[in-house]
Amino acid sequence: MKSYYITTPIYYVNARPHLGHAYSTIVADTLKRFHRMLGENARMQTGTDEHGDKIVKAATAAGVSPQAFVDDIAGVFRDLWPRLGIENDGFIRTTDPAHKKAVQVLLQRLYDKGDIYFGEYGGHYCYGCERFYTEKELENGLCPQHQTKPEYISEKNYFFKMSKYQDALRQHILDNPDFIRPERYRNEVLAMLEGGVLEDLCISRPKSRLTWGIELPFDKDYVSYVWFDALANYITALGWPENENDESGAYKTFWPGEHLVAKDILKPHGIFWPTMLMAAGLPLYRHLNVHGYWLVKDTKMSKSLGNVVDPLKAAEHFGLDAFRYFLLREMNFGSDASYSPEAIITRVNADLANDLGNLFSRVLSMNAKYFGGKIPALGEQLEADDILSEATDNGAANFVQLFGELRFSQALDALWTPIRAMNKYVDEQAPWALAKKGETERLGTVIRTLLENMYKVAYLLWPVMPGASAAMQAQLGRPQPPLSEDALNDVLRYRMHLRTGMEIASASNLFPRLEMEKEEAPAKPKKEKKAAPKEAPKEEAAPEAKAPIEFADFQKLDLRVGHILSAKQHPNADKLLCFEVDLGEEKPRQIVSGIAAHFKPEELAGRKVVVVANLPPRKLRGVESQGMILTAEFGDSLALLSADAPAGSSIA
Repeated sequence: MKSYYITTPIYYVNARPHLGHAYSTIVADTLKRFHRMLGENARMQTGTDEHGDKIVKAATAAGVSPQAFVDDIAGVFRDLWPRLGIENDGFIRTTDPAHKKAVQVLLQRLYDKGDIYFGEYGGHYCYGCERFYTEKELENGLCPQHQTKPEYISEKNYFFKMSKYQDALRQHILDNPDFIRPERYRNEVLAMLEGGVLEDLCISRPKSRLTWGIELPFDKDYVSYVWFDALANYITALGWPENENDESGAYKTFWPGEHLVAKDILKPHGIFWPTMLMAAGLPLYRHLNVHGYWLVKDTKMSKSLGNVVDPLKAAEHFGLDAFRYFLLREMNFGSDASYSPEAIITRVNADLANDLGNLFSRVLSMNAKYFGGKIPALGEQLEADDILSEATDNGAANFVQLFGELRFSQALDALWTPIRAMNKYVDEQAPWALAKKGETERLGTVIRTLLENMYKVAYLLWPVMPGASAAMQAQLGRPQPPLSEDALNDVLRYRMHLRTGMEIASASNLFPRLEMEKEEAPAKPKKEKKAAPKEAPKEEAAPEAKAPIEFADFQKLDLRVGHILSAKQHPNADKLLCFEVDLGEEKPRQIVSGIAAHFKPEELAGRKVVVVANLPPRKLRGVESQGMILTAEFGDSLALLSADAPAGSSIA
């Protein structure tokens, strides 16, 4: 059986888990489930990183010892994952005795090989990142991650000869194009390697400055640099080095595996870790999969800004399966995405309540009404039935392919194509009309065709929404089948999976619509009416001006020049036009605008316009809009704002 090993970063326990932690871990869980569905021996690993300066500072602030502090926060992380539907196979802590011993073995191996040496170094040290930065890496003299001025520290330390492996790592990346993905992050690492001589890595901290760490096996006056300690977890969690040569052990079974990280820790995983493995004579990982940030109001989450999202509260409020679906569907893997309650409600109502939930509700209700809740026989099939089943077959195949490429949003969109087609099929075939005319055989074929296609979709959604998927399969009279390659191939290959005459659910309400909570405006105090002076002059009311805004509010707008590639009438609304607009990105954006009363579509292709590019996607009468085209009103007329600049140019 083929093995698959996926890891999350081990999370630093100086603070409690937030949405970013949850996203990485849910994606890893989803990938593990997906590969189990492919019939593979899949393992998912997560854990906590518990050494370093920040832990000591956080523990001191909390008035407890570092060990007591990390025990508490590690427990919070460990307890959270099952409540988010996550089934991790292991949970490693860097304070585990076995991990500490294994790190010392790795350090000693590199020291004995001559790849660790003692020297003196002066550099810009960021306590937030717990690493030294070169002048070139700083941004205006500040840490690029924390935007704080690092402290210049000069001290004697141990160094890993990372520069020795620069050319070998560069060649490996060139020879293996998908080693780091998406491509933009591969190019970023290559730029680091090709930008000059790679510096050696300081891998120790003197005990005179820090004692909370793993002691170096060859010098008891120093502890290991936290990143050197943390990165080793991916193999120590598999029992390395104790089982390094055991063909049946976890290390040989699962390594090399795949890593899942956020873009802020690209360099440690893309350069430090593979060079460490090369030096130790160990195989490199298969893939480094890098995702973007979740932004709140277009700003990275930060405790200081007070915009950190509690993932458990969000999952409990919106529903666990809906929350998981939103995270996978909303973010294009590798890019940043915006989180807001409005975005979740819009996505859940459009995709889950209106599309999938409505489909299950109406079809199961009609089956109960017309066939007593029993699965009808399949009669003669017409072209419309074959077209629907073919759409489902194609959507299912595309889903599997795209999901395996970590293109989760596109994979789910591919699976929603047949879901929408099924709802359209219901409207076109009109089962209620067939029942009224007494065309029972045709009615049975229509309902059975829908039920079979619904089952295929329900089965494939298991990695993303395990609870809802299992419930939908049960509603259709099928328990979750054993996870195997044969089971998946059967679902993809065949169109008949349900048993004629079996009684199934008569109703479904898995995805109720969500409503936006309205904040009640505070009651205004009543003012006493005063009699106006008898001869007070009357004045014309001045036009009401909009309240002034701060310049920082204006800076939040991402205004760009867009080039309209095509324009057409909205299929469901006379007042709306649908555009494909080039904003200088990898692919054009779809934008819907309510300007059909003022412009003909054929007049607009080729025009340059101004677009608000950082609005969250919204569906307008069933078509998603990914931005807003700006216009100016004068009287009853409307004009498009334009700019004579290349597509994608920023307007400031």
